[in-house]
Amino acid sequence: MSVAFDHREAGTAEEHWARARPWRDAARFDLDGGRLVVLAAHPDDETLGAGGLIAAAAARGAEIVVVVATDGEAADADATGAARAHLARIRRSEVVDAVADLAPGAQLHLLGIPDGEVREHADLLHERLRAIVADGGDAPGAARRAPARNAAAAPATTLVAPWWGDGHRDHRVAGEVALRLAGADVRVLGYPVWMWHWADPDEVDPASWRVLPLDAAARAAKTRARDRHRSQTQPDSSGAPTLHDGMLAHFDRDLEVFIAPPDAASTPTDTFTRRYRSRPDPWGVRTRWYERRKRALLAAILPRERFTRALEIGCGVGEFTAELATRCDAVVAIDVAAEAVARTAERVATQPHVQVVRADARTDLPAVAPGHSELVVLSEVGYYWSAADLEIVLDAIEAAGADLIAACHWRHPVGDAPLSGDAVHAAIARRARTRLSRYLDEDVVIEVFALRETPSVARAEGLTP
Repeated sequence: MSVAFDHREAGTAEEHWARARPWRDAARFDLDGGRLVVLAAHPDDETLGAGGLIAAAAARGAEIVVVVATDGEAADADATGAARAHLARIRRSEVVDAVADLAPGAQLHLLGIPDGEVREHADLLHERLRAIVADGGDAPGAARRAPARNAAAAPATTLVAPWWGDGHRDHRVAGEVALRLAGADVRVLGYPVWMWHWADPDEVDPASWRVLPLDAAARAAKTRARDRHRSQTQPDSSGAPTLHDGMLAHFDRDLEVFIAPPDAASTPTDTFTRRYRSRPDPWGVRTRWYERRKRALLAAILPRERFTRALEIGCGVGEFTAELATRCDAVVAIDVAAEAVARTAERVATQPHVQVVRADARTDLPAVAPGHSELVVLSEVGYYWSAADLEIVLDAIEAAGADLIAACHWRHPVGDAPLSGDAVHAAIARRARTRLSRYLDEDVVIEVFALRETPSVARAEGLTP
């Protein structure tokens, strides 16, 4: 959303917000003990929008990472050349001091994207942020304790970013990039900064707001950090500060507001029906080198030469089903699209030990695969489920007693999918005992996860103790 506003104008008075208090009935921000990643488009965004959260999380001992996309060198519109470079150095120094006031042990990443060009560098920001959010995951083969699961389990990481509706272009794009990382293990929330300046308190909709009350210590830390950003509170070359006293008053409250994104629903099943009706092989599974290479990598990465029984979820036109048929005594392949089921059945018509069924993994797994499947294959399907539905499917796989999950997913954005491939794999990793093997490149991630104690290939063949 683009909003025309002038930061030099008085804007909406804080007294108006204080009278209206649109946040009074909003849900509370759930400050759990997970990892906190704070994205800022410019130095000072992190303090204004989420400084209290950072301080409160630090007081609880949470791991905190702050990522600042730009150096904010365009804040003084009249500055050019050396003056801009000088301002960039000042603002970097200010944010280092501010973050130290809020959370002395926090990690700080300064990405140096040109100020005002976050949209032009959105892919770079996405890659850097994705790597930072994923940092600390287990290396391939590392043992991992499977956590207890329940429907209300908190995500491993909370990522807060400038609200995508804040009106400032850099804020909007930064928020949209953050939303691309949302998943079962990454909760994304937006914090408004300029909304308090241009919005009407009587017209906002607080239904998706989350309110974090701030204690005296968090407020004091936020005030100290805010005062570090002197370049923004003192007059620039135009004679006016970027953040005047009226604007700053919005951030003296005893609370902070965060905005939750709309719930992303699973991709409707008729989407796949329409695609299969429009063309026999809508994703080019049988013709594209990417697809043939991906299947070869997935087949090669499996830790056993042969399996007693495998379950393939989302079989498509049956190309990998045919590969599984050569390595399994029995295969159950399912898909939600009747056309896909028909094409897979045709592909494996000479393989009587392969059963192809039209079914939805979210509701039908106990019926279509009631027995123990050593191997469950999720290839290019997991990101079409919502975070909640993905958890339902993983619950069913665990309940069926599966030994291994082989997952393979595209790593670029998928327009009609609510999750990313990386988010799907992170959700599986949280449940797994061990990540047995992994292949990763710019386009695809392929991993095999063990849900129970499983020896390596060499140990299984007696080549190593």
